[in-house]
Amino acid sequence: MDLQQRINAFAKLGRFLCQFKTDGITKDDTVTSNDLFFEGFKNQIKLAKEHNGWFTEANIFFSLESWCKALTKNTIKQWISKYNFNLSEPKTIGIIMAGNIPLVGFHDFLSVLISGHKVLVKQSSNDKHLLPFLAKYLEVVEPGFKNKITFTEGKLENFDAVIATGSDNTARYFEYYFKDKPSIIRKNRNSVAVLTGNETHEQLEALSDDMFRYYGLGCRNVSKLFVPKDYNFEAFFKAVYKWHHVIHEAKYANNYDYNKAVYLMSEFDMLENGFLMVKEDPSYASPIATVFYETYDSEDDLKKKLKSDSDKIQCVVADGFIKNEVDFGETQKPQLWDYADNVDTVEFLLKI
Repeated sequence: MDLQQRINAFAKLGRFLCQFKTDGITKDDTVTSNDLFFEGFKNQIKLAKEHNGWFTEANIFFSLESWCKALTKNTIKQWISKYNFNLSEPKTIGIIMAGNIPLVGFHDFLSVLISGHKVLVKQSSNDKHLLPFLAKYLEVVEPGFKNKITFTEGKLENFDAVIATGSDNTARYFEYYFKDKPSIIRKNRNSVAVLTGNETHEQLEALSDDMFRYYGLGCRNVSKLFVPKDYNFEAFFKAVYKWHHVIHEAKYANNYDYNKAVYLMSEFDMLENGFLMVKEDPSYASPIATVFYETYDSEDDLKKKLKSDSDKIQCVVADGFIKNEVDFGETQKPQLWDYADNVDTVEFLLKI
């Protein structure tokens, strides 16, 4: 199986996923092997939703639509154009996946297979329904993938390198356990937004998407705001109102009520609007239904802080503030070349 065959297979998978979008499901009879997989995948979506209360249809379909857009021949070729894919010998790459958002480990899965390696996947129990089904689809549309994709529920064994994603605590375990293997170990990261007070209503509305999509559970979700001294949150609260419906979803509402009670009993100062709390706090990781903020006096000092804390930050949302910033509303729309932790996964895989 050559590189073009792998590209073609993932492009076919992209066309398959394009039937499942945020505005509904539409069957496309021209999709390869659709009769074998279409109804089955609808059932897997149902199972994923029932198994994990955070995996609503809206969030699952948003993830699937994002991969539909990314998995085209042109986009994949643009992504891999800078690499040399002359592998002397395919290796087995273990992937330990997180389960915070639907298909969160798919980019690592794609990177390993597009590089020509074999993949050994240990999934999170929170997200175990979608990926094995999509792997079967790949094996049918491109039989060369057979025996190259393995899922395990036990501990990883017989692998040559590993990509593991978890918390800061699990990362310490991973670093010890995999110390003798080439590895990428990912820790906690969060995203931040830098506000000046001059943002338009449309920008702040877009920022609310960066905050609330996936209930704020992803590393690309904005969990912290940097605002000028004496910042007036009135315009911010007006803009984020587009997400007010989130309070009607039980798991979110339970977290909102719990965290609000904790803050009130602790007599913390905070602002809130009935579905979101805004609290001054130096931390980057805020609880569900809460966004932290910190004030700044000097833009230069803030730039230095963001640079020194870069190992804790995935995205910086801003408008003309720093290099490599992300536009408002774009954090959950990464390109294939936007790597987690800014570590080039494909370059790592091609050097093993």
